[in-house]
Amino acid sequence: MRVKTGVVRRRRHKKILKLARGFYSGRRKHFRKAKEQLERSLCYAFRDRKQKKRDFRSLWIVRINAACRINDISYSKFIHGLKRANIELDRKILADMAISDPQAFASVVQQAKAAL
Repeated sequence: MRVKTGVVRRRRHKKILKLARGFYSGRRKHFRKAKEQLERSLCYAFRDRKQKKRDFRSLWIVRINAACRINDISYSKFIHGLKRANIELDRKILADMAISDPQAFASVVQQAKAAL
């Protein structure tokens, strides 16, 4: 008996083409091009979910470093002082504090300096 793949193939193609919505030109209309582009896109998405974490951490470090320099201390000495003073604030909170509340950040810097 001969088995035709009409329904199964259409379902598989529609699933790929639905995911390829928003791609440019033939990459959203033609199944083969859409499938090739989708494989690449999903790889990039996986890679960049990890990269985003790195990018934000480096941004926080830059912001903390800038605020530390205003308070006459280097970033590395500041972090070492925090560890010594048992202050457990992460870099995200510290960076937000440096921008939104400089006085509170300055007091944290003073505590870190005292612990050194």
